[in-house]
Amino acid sequence: MNATNAIGKPLVASPERRLEADADLEVVHRVQAGDVAAFDGLIRKYRERVYGIVYHLTSNREDAADLTQESFIKAFQSIHRFGGQSSFFTWLYRIAVNSTLSHLRKARLRSFFSLERIDSEEPVAKEIIEALTDKTGADRDTYVRELQEKLNDAMLKLSIKHRTVVTLFEIDGLSHQEIAEVMDCSVGTVRSRLHYAKQLLQSELQPYTRR
Repeated sequence: MNATNAIGKPLVASPERRLEADADLEVVHRVQAGDVAAFDGLIRKYRERVYGIVYHLTSNREDAADLTQESFIKAFQSIHRFGGQSSFFTWLYRIAVNSTLSHLRKARLRSFFSLERIDSEEPVAKEIIEALTDKTGADRDTYVRELQEKLNDAMLKLSIKHRTVVTLFEIDGLSHQEIAEVMDCSVGTVRSRLHYAKQLLQSELQPYTRR
């Protein structure tokens, strides 16, 4: 089962993703056949991941919890319209992202995801810090704390679409192809938005680096 991106090219999933998609599709078919309880398995499987992506977009735990619940309700209500053209994973993520973007637009929220643990284990933090500074040891730890506030300020200048792409890629670990499915755009657009975000961050943080 291969989906296509916005320009009609096939999106080839990894073997692991294909196995996951096939397993999910079996569960979906059970739900569509009337086994409503089977949907609980999909909720348990993806609840934390959906919550994570929503939280990183809203920076609000209550909103994230509400939007996560809303996303699963919408998915359940629409389950009979799911035909397997994409994986359940990307279909669910698209629902969650669209619900969150709608919430952000209505509330006019412009804050970026909270970088509460900005350290070497965070992919986005690691890439930015390594690209912008050569500090090590204790000096690096002090620098990272100072950088956190400046980094969050810089993130505010990203549009909602750019924040979404960065979050899906850096925080949730989706591939360019999977993000293209979720965002209903081309892989090239995904790469362009990621590149723009990195360039803006480097530009905004330049005065605070290499000190």
